[in-house]
Amino acid sequence: MLIGVPLETRPSQTRVAATPTTTAQLLRLGYEVVVQSGAGLRSDFRDEAYLEAGAHICSAEEAWSADVVFTCDPPTPAEVARMRRGAMLVSMLDPQGRPELVQALADAGITAMSLDAVPRISRAQSLDVLSSMANIAGYRAVIEAAEEFGGVFNGQVTAAGKMPPAKVFVAGAGVAGLAAIGTAGALGAQVRAFDVRPEVGEQIESMGAEFVEVGAADTEVSSDGYAKEMSQDQAALAAQMYAVEAAAADIVITTAQIRGRPAPRLLTADMIAAMKPGSVIIDMAASTGGNTELTVADQRVVTDNGVTILGWSDLAARLPRQASQLFGTNLVNLMKLITPEKDGQPVLDFDDEVVRAMTVSHQGSVLWPPPPVKVSAAPALPPPEIAPVKPAVDPAVLAKRTQQRTLYSVGLGLVLFAVLGSFMPAALLTHFMVLMLAIVVGYYVISNVSHALHTPLMAETNAISGIIMVGALLQVGSSNLAVTVLAMVAVLIASINVAGGFVVTRKMLVMFRRD
Repeated sequence: MLIGVPLETRPSQTRVAATPTTTAQLLRLGYEVVVQSGAGLRSDFRDEAYLEAGAHICSAEEAWSADVVFTCDPPTPAEVARMRRGAMLVSMLDPQGRPELVQALADAGITAMSLDAVPRISRAQSLDVLSSMANIAGYRAVIEAAEEFGGVFNGQVTAAGKMPPAKVFVAGAGVAGLAAIGTAGALGAQVRAFDVRPEVGEQIESMGAEFVEVGAADTEVSSDGYAKEMSQDQAALAAQMYAVEAAAADIVITTAQIRGRPAPRLLTADMIAAMKPGSVIIDMAASTGGNTELTVADQRVVTDNGVTILGWSDLAARLPRQASQLFGTNLVNLMKLITPEKDGQPVLDFDDEVVRAMTVSHQGSVLWPPPPVKVSAAPALPPPEIAPVKPAVDPAVLAKRTQQRTLYSVGLGLVLFAVLGSFMPAALLTHFMVLMLAIVVGYYVISNVSHALHTPLMAETNAISGIIMVGALLQVGSSNLAVTVLAMVAVLIASINVAGGFVVTRKMLVMFRRD
């Protein structure tokens, strides 16, 4: 069968549905590929590259009349009319928001598969265009913010003074949010993030950001991998948090969207008015209504207090080469799924929940919405254990008990030391006191050292074991067999400590070498 790749007609669309690399992969599945002349120019893919990959260059009519048509944007009515009855269309169709388009495709006898209807299950991840584009868009959102922000992201210390790192707050930790978190963190910013799905808290922290908790708002585990709309009580708590975080942040990136519904309103005009002059808001939900009250889709807005709000809806398309490659790879993975024999003949198995979820029209019938695919993005939480109720203890009484136990322990230790001291020789008693003091001092010194300094601290203190080794060597020749054995054990352990200390120190120094 013939796959057609037409030129995208929307002026701001820079992507193409197939690249020379993915074209070669489609050919290996048994398909023939035709690409409209100039379809890949906005993504820096010339016609010659497609010819070298094995495709044919054609006109718009030939591309739209193919057996299978790949596009990035949903087709216009005129483009639907160009397709032949019985053909297959694979595109971003937004079936929830464009029911009239789905009906028109069904009336035209076109089998339509929507790339933005991929279920959020593990084996469908390789087909998920929304995730791959969101990943690119999240990265680009930080780049756009860096261009607008009048400062550095990472803190620096210069001869002229110290510059603090930028404070970034990310609302929504889906694929786009996590990509933004990772990029902002890599640039050295202090990142805080929030999501209504409690299961993503660990993902946020694993990216090096701080997860903002909002008490009762963090209650519902997602059942299908998508965020749900919050209740009124949860929204009220979240609104208070958004006001605080936005006022403290230099850059706010909002990514919150609800599948099939307008984007939720996160920041009001009053919240934005309380932000610092020079702050930047990147609203990644601008195309579905925006997460802020002042967002205007595809426009740059500057408020009276100097806050810049960017509502770009084409963030992924601003990296066209990489975005096209990812988009095309998602399409190749879809064709692998529906071409099991690699013979260039697609087979739609509606018993496959992925194929059924993506197919929105077939043989004149509308198949949207599909049967629900229930899958939790997090393991089911066990029922909470009811602990026995313990009587409350007055903090003052508890502190008094603790102080008494400490005094009793110290007193008992002094008594035992006095008893032992009465039987010890004077020289041994002196050594014993030195040992006890060394233990006390060592405990307080080590316990008050930051964890980040434990490795260099141990590298040097282990080298002090050389003193123990010297003392043990002097006792090896003792006439007392027990003393000799203990001395040999001490030499062995001290040798390990000394060698280990220098090995650790050497590895640390290697990390700081320029080469």
